[in-house]
Amino acid sequence: MRHSPIPLENVVTQQIQCVVVLHGLYMSGFVMKPLSARLERSGYRILNLSYNTLTPNLDKICKAIDDFIGNHPAALVCHSMGGLVARAYLERNSVASTQVKKVVTLGTPHKGSAIAKHMHDKGLELLLKNSVEFLLSRNQDWPFNAKLYSIAGDLPIGLMPLLQKGSQSDGTVLLEETKLNGMAEHKVFHLSHTSLIYSRAVMDYICDLLKNP
Repeated sequence: MRHSPIPLENVVTQQIQCVVVLHGLYMSGFVMKPLSARLERSGYRILNLSYNTLTPNLDKICKAIDDFIGNHPAALVCHSMGGLVARAYLERNSVASTQVKKVVTLGTPHKGSAIAKHMHDKGLELLLKNSVEFLLSRNQDWPFNAKLYSIAGDLPIGLMPLLQKGSQSDGTVLLEETKLNGMAEHKVFHLSHTSLIYSRAVMDYICDLLKNP
């Protein structure tokens, strides 16, 4: 059976047009500026969203993302805890969230953060506050239509080697924590947790992911 070709305008409208950038714990949109600038130069509209990671207002975050995306094909690019905030956004299943085609995470502890659990168990909740709602997750799967591309580091500069000797990590997040059933791809760079944000190789990889079908 011969199929009619897909109209060109339909193909074009499926290309990602806007990107929401979400930072990680104890950070702000400032640290994501170089990555945001690179994505903007690649032709995307960018929302580099700052939020309070210790007392995140999910209603406010989700509304800002919804208002920005509208009815345009979009992607979420997130560092660390930002990837868990992105998951919470997709779980709300708003009309705008259905426009998210790809989620790219950098050093996100999708299965929950061992360091956050250690801090929580040691009675250091005040250092985490409401972030534990995200960081102590026990996710195993990626159930969304948006494709997940999980980027991880394996340069263990940080506390993790002291907490779990012999473990594979980026110094903050265990390599195993960055994996989920159902993800489209898992890519490892020889980088530490924070340097994932600034690596030119990582930026190139992200741009290629967003550009390709």
